[in-house]
Parts: sequence; C-alpha cells; structure tokens
Amino acid sequence: MRRVIEALAPALLIAALLAGWEIACRAGHVPSYFLSPPSAVALALVQDLPGLLKAAWYTLSSALIALVIASLLAQALALAVVLSNVLERAVQPLAVVLQVTPVIAIAPLVNIWAGTDHPERAVVALAMVVAFFPIYSGALTGLKAVDQDLMRLFDLYGAGRLQRLVRLRIPSAVPFLLQGHKVAAGLAIVGAVVSEFVAGSGKVQGLAWRIFDASFKLQTARMIAALVVLGVMGAVLYAVLDAVERAGLRWWSGR
Repeated sequence: MRRVIEALAPALLIAALLAGWEIACRAGHVPSYFLSPPSAVALALVQDLPGLLKAAWYTLSSALIALVIASLLAQALALAVVLSNVLERAVQPLAVVLQVTPVIAIAPLVNIWAGTDHPERAVVALAMVVAFFPIYSGALTGLKAVDQDLMRLFDLYGAGRLQRLVRLRIPSAVPFLLQGHKVAAGLAIVGAVVSEFVAGSGKVQGLAWRIFDASFKLQTARMIAALVVLGVMGAVLYAVLDAVERAGLRWWSGR
C-alpha cells in the first residue's frame, strides 16, 4: 500500500494543484488574458497540438544537433587537455568565462554573426555553447579520476601515454561523461529556447516563437499550452538520458 501511495503521490499533487488553480480562476473571475484556467489550457493544447508538436520537434532537433556538436568538441578538447598541463592552464580560464557568461547576453551577437536569413544557425550555436561546459568538465574530471593503484600498475608494466589514455583514463571517465551529457541535454534545450526568443523571427518556428506570438495576442492559454509541451519534452529527454546513464553504468561496472 505504501508503494502505491508513493507511486501516485506526484500525480495526486499535480491533480490537487490543477484543481486549486481551476477553482481560483473561476471563483475569482480572473480574466482569461491574465491567467487561463487549466480547462482552457487543455482545450488550447488539443486544438493546437499538431502545431505544438511540430514546434517541439524544431526546438528538440536544434538542441540535439547542438548536443552532438558540443559533445564531440568537449571530449576532443578534454582529451587534448589531459595530455598537456600547459594546454589545460591556457584553456581553463576561457572555459570558465564561457560557462559563467549568461547565454542571453551573447545571444544578440550570435544572431548577428549567424545572419538574419539563418536564425536557426544561432539557435544551434547558442545551445551548443550552453551544453559544452558540463560535458567538458565531466570528461576532464573523469579522465583525471584514475585509481592511483592502477596508475602505479601501469607504471610497473611500462605502459605508454596512449595506452594509459585508452585503457585507463577513458574507461574511468565513463560515469562522469554520462552525467555530463544528462546535464548538458537540459541546458541545450534552455539555450535553444533562449535563442529562439532573442531571434524573434517567424523563420524560427520553435516553441519559444509560439509562446512569443501568443503573448502578443494575450492568449495566455496558448502560452501555457506551449510551456506544458516544453516541460513534457524536457522531462522525456531527461528520462531517456537517465535510462541511458543507468544502462551505461551497469555496462561500466561489469567491465
């Protein structure tokens, strides 16, 4: 019984919040342009579902492309850095500055560089920038998190630098890489959405543009419906990557 209650707790909490929201809107006669009740949001969601799914795929595909590019660049740089202390000292300050700079601050500049005719390039570029650091940091930490006893064993057998990298450092980095990718995936979606907002162009037909368009028309129900789709999309992506991480850790433990 306790397990059933624990499993149903999130759904019950959401149902209670939605009921309270609906009652408050109806009892308080809240204007629909200010805050639409859940029933109106559900209706907008059903009516706009095809368009919302298309917009969600646009945002998701941009985020996934950025995640793949960021993953390749971050892992390549981490491999190079771990082999050179001088390179690590040179790269680390730039990586930290890139991480702490808000994406919204550089979004207008990236949009200019991408060109007004190709705003989708800016979306991918900004999502890539946001996703880069978690993967780079995870890869670098994992490559350095080597069991010292194993390191001494490799020294004993006269292993070369390449052998240490392939047979020791890279396998030790697997858990950190999996966690870094899981964090970076969510940040890639955030970067894509922020870039779509800054682009402010009908050529970028993502979820952010649908929210932007609905806000100008004071269609609160459509705005919240797009937010619901965005939240569900992010949750599904996180769940998929979490399952991949668990499977990867099981494989890693077996190895």
